[in-house]
Amino acid sequence: EATGRFYKVPLFLIIMQALCWVHDDLNEVDIGSYILKVCGQEEVLQNKHCVGSHEYIQNCRKWDTEIKLQLLTRSVICRDLARTNQHKAVDHVIKTVRKICSTFDCVETPAITESVKKLRRAVNLPRTKDAEVNFHAINCILSYEKYYLICSLTHNGKDLFKPVQSKKVGTYKNFFYLIKWDELIIFPIQISQLPLESVLCLTLFGILNQSSGSSPDSNKQRKGPEILGQIDFPSHAFDIEYKIPQAAKTTVHHSIETLEKPLREHLLAILSKDNTIGLSKEDKEFLWEKRHYCHSHTSSLPKILVSAPHWDWASLPEIYSLLQQWPPLSPLAALELLDSKFADQEVRNIAVNWIETLSDDELTDFLPQFVQALKYETYLDSALVRFLLARALGSIRIAHYLYWLLKDTLYDPKFGVRYEQILGAFLSVCGKRLREELEKQTRLVQLFGMVAERVKQTSGSARQAALQNGMERVQLFFLKNKCRLPLNPSLVAKELNIKACSFFSSNAVPLKVALINADPLGEEINVMFKVGEDLRQDMLALQMIKIMDKIWLQEGLDLRMVIFKCLSTGKDRGMVELVPASDTLRKIQVEYGVTGSFKDKPLAEWLRKYNPTEEEYEKASENFIYSCAGCCVATYVLGICDRHNDNIMLRNTGHMFHIDFGKFLGHAQMFGSFKRDRAPFVLTSDMAYVINGGEKPTIRFQLFVDLCCQAYNLIRKRASLFLNLLSLMLSSGLPELSGVQDLKYVQDALQPQTTDAEATIFFTRLIESSLGSVATKFNFFIHNLAQLRFSGLPSNDEPILSFSAKTYSLKQDGRIKQVSVFTYQKRYNPDKHYIYVVRVLREGQVEPTFVFRTFDEFQELHNKLGILFPLWKLPGFPNKMVLGRTHIKDVAAKRKVELNSYIQSLMNSSSEVAECDLVYTFFHPLLRDEKVEGIDGIARPTVGGEVKLSISYRNSTLFIMVMHIKDLVTEDGADPNPYVKTYLLPDTHKTSKRKTKISRKTRNPTFNEMLVYSGYSMETLKQRELQLSVLSAESLRENFFLGGITLSLKDFNLSKETVNWYRLTGKRSHF
Repeated sequence: EATGRFYKVPLFLIIMQALCWVHDDLNEVDIGSYILKVCGQEEVLQNKHCVGSHEYIQNCRKWDTEIKLQLLTRSVICRDLARTNQHKAVDHVIKTVRKICSTFDCVETPAITESVKKLRRAVNLPRTKDAEVNFHAINCILSYEKYYLICSLTHNGKDLFKPVQSKKVGTYKNFFYLIKWDELIIFPIQISQLPLESVLCLTLFGILNQSSGSSPDSNKQRKGPEILGQIDFPSHAFDIEYKIPQAAKTTVHHSIETLEKPLREHLLAILSKDNTIGLSKEDKEFLWEKRHYCHSHTSSLPKILVSAPHWDWASLPEIYSLLQQWPPLSPLAALELLDSKFADQEVRNIAVNWIETLSDDELTDFLPQFVQALKYETYLDSALVRFLLARALGSIRIAHYLYWLLKDTLYDPKFGVRYEQILGAFLSVCGKRLREELEKQTRLVQLFGMVAERVKQTSGSARQAALQNGMERVQLFFLKNKCRLPLNPSLVAKELNIKACSFFSSNAVPLKVALINADPLGEEINVMFKVGEDLRQDMLALQMIKIMDKIWLQEGLDLRMVIFKCLSTGKDRGMVELVPASDTLRKIQVEYGVTGSFKDKPLAEWLRKYNPTEEEYEKASENFIYSCAGCCVATYVLGICDRHNDNIMLRNTGHMFHIDFGKFLGHAQMFGSFKRDRAPFVLTSDMAYVINGGEKPTIRFQLFVDLCCQAYNLIRKRASLFLNLLSLMLSSGLPELSGVQDLKYVQDALQPQTTDAEATIFFTRLIESSLGSVATKFNFFIHNLAQLRFSGLPSNDEPILSFSAKTYSLKQDGRIKQVSVFTYQKRYNPDKHYIYVVRVLREGQVEPTFVFRTFDEFQELHNKLGILFPLWKLPGFPNKMVLGRTHIKDVAAKRKVELNSYIQSLMNSSSEVAECDLVYTFFHPLLRDEKVEGIDGIARPTVGGEVKLSISYRNSTLFIMVMHIKDLVTEDGADPNPYVKTYLLPDTHKTSKRKTKISRKTRNPTFNEMLVYSGYSMETLKQRELQLSVLSAESLRENFFLGGITLSLKDFNLSKETVNWYRLTGKRSHF
């Protein structure tokens, strides 16, 4: 609790406390001139924020490591990346030259062009491409047989007319290779009728020359035509007069409550949708018609705008009026207005205006989507471009990541030229020092790329030599430079630790790079560098998981998620942060020799090795439960597939996390004609072993289920955010995120139209499904004979028979002279069942003793004798399977004879069998036998346990969700097969009976099942009692009672949900 208060303390109070140690009078000290710097990083904490709001502090808390900070004055802060005034002078010169050229009718001579190029080169601005596709590369020309153009006219991301394809032609040579179509393409619309943001797009396609062998990109097989380039024409080749329409001055607001009930319910149903994806044509027409009733539902603006029937000049006044009167959207809701569906400049300008309130940290989190949204800008000089450049100038972190995101998109075949222009604008204003730092990082990445390529191409023992030689060349770079890490601008490396560098043995052969921290107080920096793999999908998956984690943390749910950084630094290459003190599940399982399906302990034993004390192990187990719950929810929602024990990792602190996100949004790898990933997410029995703290289900598993369901429902509430973020990435070129069907996967996974209770039930079934679909055929809920044979008899510290606490022998109890099944009796304590009375006479005894054993206990004796004496021929045992319970008395009578015959054969067999401890323990009197008066009854068992219920009422329906039961008690100590039965009393005709499914062999079952009573008014329910019984389902006897409760519904506030635990009592249901 004290620790929690510390994280909420404002940082300046910590600074004040530190200064008290060195200053007697703080009134003479300027506290604002001091800052706290993170040891080992070029990062300072923000004085106006609380301690726990900083990512570094959160990570220290997560890993339970010491917080290391330095108290410094602001005057000593490193300012080596601060901007100088040089960029202003360059910008002024170029603008002046441009104005002079404009004065002379836009004449630009070669001399002027060359001079400007030299000036740009002097300040390291990127070379710009001409606005034409380059067809002059001979190797490219020879690879294609024919070429054609597709001409499209679009607005709001949709074709205004069907795209027109030109004829397919070859090349001819004049001074250069040329392509000539000589075609006229006409779209049947007047320019004055086009929306201002209409885009004319020409896309060039090449048809591969089959005789040339392959595509220029020899690494990929491509059978169809390839996109070679694209030119957009948002600007006009002639003068156009355009007058921005004025917003209509009408002000119309209506309350949604004034609508008739059917219309209101229909409108609310449309507004409740998480995204514009599922809007039908009819929905849009209805929504636009009722737009003036929606002002109170602020976030509905994107749905209304996408429903606008027209965007021509005449329609804009009404749309602009709606925009001006609409309450401001939150920055994250306004993000949707930057999608391709909204090309209008006024809409996008207002969206950027609303987004400007985002903090730097939030902007950094969503920066990939902002960079992708630049594709949907009609003009380069836009509010979004200016917003990103302005925020980059105010934050090194934003500038750093904006640079790498822009650089990574230069390879985009459609928008590469645009991104190069924006990158040029950024580099021209960011300042010389930052530009030089980014150039160093780029050079470092190139060097790592060359080493990685060489190591990957080399095989066998030569790989180590290639790595050594390559890293020595990289070390030469560090002789002249310190360099910030592309992954994290606050980490500065001064050299390599070559001895600690290595490579991984996976297919991509990535490098493990060890760098020495430039800060003497910092630890070694370890990263992975990959070539040959597209890391953009990993970046996106990790971004989504990080955002989920922040949502959970904001709601007070800390799932101990491991968030590591990943950055694509170019085409099919990039850098990944390595999480220290972690191993793959495969490595852990191999270390502990997993050879059988029933080996459930390796993860627990591995954690025990690194957490030897009970307190440490409990903490690690707790970390495992929480992080495993987070991973299950995140991987399910994102459809992360191809999960195996090589891409799931475990830290020695118990934190579990996933790596390698090559398959997501349900795109599982195929094995033949079916998917390899059949479970909703990975939850294996060795994971369940750690969660439960052993083989049997415990209340810890119920905690795990509750955490999963809580986390799932929190993400469901933010479904629109995730759909918007993924929608903005549709044009990123990721093969598994290319269309609405991929967004539909996430939308379906989030169950948008269900209540939280229904979603809880749904996710509980997913957990059961994941446990039930483990291919290695063990299920930790069911301990059947097959598992028993693999496990053998219990170890010395466990009872030899489940119903006997100790082991007994012939020497202790005396030799048995006679034994027989004397009779069988029907019992009602607490439920109807049959028990067999066994008469036992020992040497030296005059009177026999009587012990009471069930058929299942006889069965257990026989099974364990079979394990103990596998080579002996044991007497035959009666068949357990009986269909139905109609003639159970007849069955009991028959079995009495069969069991007696079995005992006689057993006691007359070899002395090794008849006199073993197992047999004598079976016939030893138990406490329950001694409490029986004569043979007329047996002791009533103690009833115990608690049931967790959720009780709610809506739409004339009572909802009883049976969630969990814990600590059930049984007479014989065996695990029951519990289920729940309820009635609403009074119920003369027994029509209100409801039942859950049966949970097998557990004292701590999880149900999360809804029992529904429809058609009851609240007044009627206040006169009713809910009677609940917990019973165990038995195949060979009557189901027996485990406990129950009766709840008066008048004691509940049915207008809201009540969730509580209730203690079970011995009062039995009469139904």
